[in-house]
Amino acid sequence: MPLNLTEIERVKTISKEDFYNNYVKKQKPVVVEQLTADWPAYEKWKLDYIKNIAGEQIVPLYDDRPVSHKDGFNEAHAQMKMADYIDLLESKPTNYRIFLYNLMKKVPSLQNDFKWPDLGLKLIKQMPMLFFGGENSKVFIHFDIDLSNILHFHFHGNKRCIIFAPDQTKYLYKVPHALISREDIDFDNPDFEKWPALKHAHGFVADLKHGEMLYMPEGYWHYMKYLTPGFSMSLRALPRSWANLGKAAYNIFIMRYFDGFMRKYKGQAWIDYKNERAITDTHKNLNITV
Repeated sequence: MPLNLTEIERVKTISKEDFYNNYVKKQKPVVVEQLTADWPAYEKWKLDYIKNIAGEQIVPLYDDRPVSHKDGFNEAHAQMKMADYIDLLESKPTNYRIFLYNLMKKVPSLQNDFKWPDLGLKLIKQMPMLFFGGENSKVFIHFDIDLSNILHFHFHGNKRCIIFAPDQTKYLYKVPHALISREDIDFDNPDFEKWPALKHAHGFVADLKHGEMLYMPEGYWHYMKYLTPGFSMSLRALPRSWANLGKAAYNIFIMRYFDGFMRKYKGQAWIDYKNERAITDTHKNLNITV
């Protein structure tokens, strides 16, 4: 049995008023198919273009290994020249991804290729982040530390996005003192006998094509799978909700430092404890016995 997912609503274009009133205010996801049609990026942003303009940059790479107590917060697993990485992406499937990388800081001319969309959100101009992945590479399900409203644009190929609203957290085996779910859950083909709470979760899905934009409201969980090699850009705006702003501040200034301290102090036992709590807390709260 697959996850209970609803296709995300799609529109070709949208006005600022419609976007803000129907999606931001209602905290409802949407795919806008042609928002980038008049951007230079729509024609230019292919992997070969990135290779030509940024090939000499040394980029941080992440794979799908489970979190270890030895890892720092968002610490990369490897690094490589961008040109070599793109050659790898185009030659064969790879688990290596570039995650949350501000390439435009290194290659400012990329900023001329896109327009900051006027959709009623106050976007953070310093943070256009890029993400790259190879065929079938996956991003563990997580929510962002700052609980931002996210405009997620995809380029070069196809990418599957599975997202869940914050009110579904109770079904997702959230790891305490972290932004992730259990990393051994396969969100493509979940084992409902092992993870019975997932049967109750209701989420959304969209397969993004080149140039399409997905709006993810604040605090939404997201799992990403690159169906082909490609890359994405996220633009973000701070949460509108005071409650979410408070949670974001807690995550940034307290939670991640506490977790880092406990990893150093307790080692792998801390990771194991949190993973076990993800199961016991979820099942206890839902009165599930396994």
